Order: sequence, then C-alpha cells, then structure tokens
Amino acid sequence: MKAIQKNIPANIFLDEFINFLKVERGLSPHTLSGYGSDLARFLAFLDDRGGADLDKVSRDRIVDFLLEEKERGLSPRSLARLLVAIRMFFRFLTAEGYLKTDVSEVMDSPRLGSVLPRALSEKEIGVILTQPDPGKPAGARDRAVLELLYACGLRADELVGLRLADVNLEGGFVRCWGKGSRERIVPLGRSAIRAIREYLPFREGSLRGADPGWLFVSRRGGAFSRQWLWKLVKKYARRAGLSESSSPHSFRHSFATHLLRYGADLRSVQELLGHSSITTTQVYTHLDREQLKEVHRRFHPRG
Repeated sequence: MKAIQKNIPANIFLDEFINFLKVERGLSPHTLSGYGSDLARFLAFLDDRGGADLDKVSRDRIVDFLLEEKERGLSPRSLARLLVAIRMFFRFLTAEGYLKTDVSEVMDSPRLGSVLPRALSEKEIGVILTQPDPGKPAGARDRAVLELLYACGLRADELVGLRLADVNLEGGFVRCWGKGSRERIVPLGRSAIRAIREYLPFREGSLRGADPGWLFVSRRGGAFSRQWLWKLVKKYARRAGLSESSSPHSFRHSFATHLLRYGADLRSVQELLGHSSITTTQVYTHLDREQLKEVHRRFHPRG
C-alpha cells in the first residue's frame, strides 16, 4: 500500500486527482475547476484545524466541514456537490492505495437539513472543563477559553478575535462579530465570568509589551489562531478520555442543544448563535437517543 506520508502536502494528491479526472474521465474544464475549488476549500479547512493528514480524516470531520459550509450560506445543491467531490477524492485515494479505508464511503448524499452535529453531553463538557489547571497561567487561560466557548456558543474565529473591551463582566455579556461582520450580544454565565476573572491577573503578567487589546494574547503578542483553538480543545478532550474529533464546533453544538433541551425557544437560540436564518438553527432541535429512551420509559404506559 502507498502510505500517505505526512511530509507530502495534501495538494499534491489533489493535483493528481484532478489530472485523473481530466485524463481518465474526460471532464470539462468547468467541472474540473469546480471540483478543484471545492476540495481546496476542504483541505484548507482540515489544515486550519490541525493539519490535513488525509489518513486521519474522520467522518465527523467531514460532517463538521459540511455544517460550517451550510452555516456560511451554501445551498443544499452546493453542499451536495461538495460531498460528491469529497467522496470521489477519497475513493480515488483508496483505489490508488494511498489510503487503507475510505471514511466517506458510508456517507450518503445528504438531505442536508437532517445532518446532525456532534453534541457533547453535559457530563462530557463538565469533564473537559475540569482538565486545565487554573493555578497556572496557561491553565487559567485555557479554562477561561473553554468556559467562554460553552457559555456563549461562539464560533472559533469569533472567540480568538475577542478584544478585552468586548467582555463586560459587570454587565455579564460579551460582544462579538459573526459572519458578515454582524454584531451580537451574548450573555455570560456565572462560571464563565468567574473563569475570566481568575485569568485576567495572569493575562496582565504575560503582556510584556504585547497588544493590550486582545482578550487572549499569544506569546508573540497577537491574537491566537483558529488552529490553536482547535488544538486546545482536542488536547483537553483527549485528557478527558473523549474523542479527538471534539472541536470548538462541538461546544457550539452543545450550547445550542442544551439550551433547547431545557426549554429555550428557537428564535432566542437563533439570536444567540448569530444565524441569519432560523432554518439553520433548526438542525439543533433533534433529541438524542438517550433522551428519547427516557421519555419513552417515563410516559409510555408499558415503558
């Protein structure tokens, strides 16, 4: 088997795949361009979240990509084309012996409104939140990051782009800018406020001439990247004994799912998430299997 080597850029395989489609399939330049741009966006998504090692891509990661593209406003038709391109790419890599298994093989062309995000349970969230050591500067920062993710359901780029002035601890809210530079105000919970307060003294001690405006400041004095945030979540999920497919999106999905589970109305959750359309929010109205089993047990006469 031709193993995909980590030091070979994924776009090398993309070029080989596009050439295969051109020579073997005889596809038109327009179609080749479409597949190329779709897959380039997918590979950029993987790279932004910790590296495009194609032999480590999971089905959950593909679903995360489709959900992000859906949230970005892509139509169902375009999303279906995206999945077709990804499936053809992985089928090619498997047929050529670069991959042992094709993780996209079991993925049907989606009725994309029914693609459900991976939401962490309340217990899983709680275990992850206990992993950072708040007595150390990095631990206090990481605890504040995780608490803020869960308290507000922020997107990755929204969180790393926060300025200190965007957080009002007295008023109990955070101001962020979502897609299309749309501003929204999201309440902070008590746990997040406490974690941020515990982090701020460490932050002041680590500035060292850095831009004092960023809430979370890197060693170089700038804002952290989305890739850093994805790695941080994966690190603490791993420490908690959970799947490494956990991501900032998992916290956002959990934020919405748990709010709805406890009775929040869909319009309020839409506002909190910053969705321009309520149809995007409706994906979170699913009930997990354990909850359905519990409802059946409690209310069915022979449950």
